[in-house]
Amino acid sequence: MVSTRTPYDAATDLRFAAPVHRFGESGGNMGGMALPQVAPVETPEIQEVPEEDRPWVTIVWDDPVNLMSYVTWVFQKLFGYSKEKAERLMMDVHTKGKAVVSIGARERMEMDANQLHGYGLWATVDRG
Repeated sequence: MVSTRTPYDAATDLRFAAPVHRFGESGGNMGGMALPQVAPVETPEIQEVPEEDRPWVTIVWDDPVNLMSYVTWVFQKLFGYSKEKAERLMMDVHTKGKAVVSIGARERMEMDANQLHGYGLWATVDRG
């Protein structure tokens, strides 16, 4: 059988060939150094909650209009929160830009958001 390879093909093949390492009598190490061991990477299992299992939440967003004392009062009046809890939520709105003020069924969260709108607060409903 006649070879169809030309000298150019052979040179091309050699340029892209991976180098071959020969360790001779070293027993598989390079000059007395052990070859690095590759451990399998363990990927942590992340358990995500399916969207249909996540509760609905009402989120109040920061705005430049309402006073902090007013927002605290609205949280106390609508949700029956203690002054301390209402102030903590108001500070989250003020410093973080938003706070989750209620959690539950979608219909109830929509009602809460509508009531907050009635008091002039910016509120939305989303999955928790």
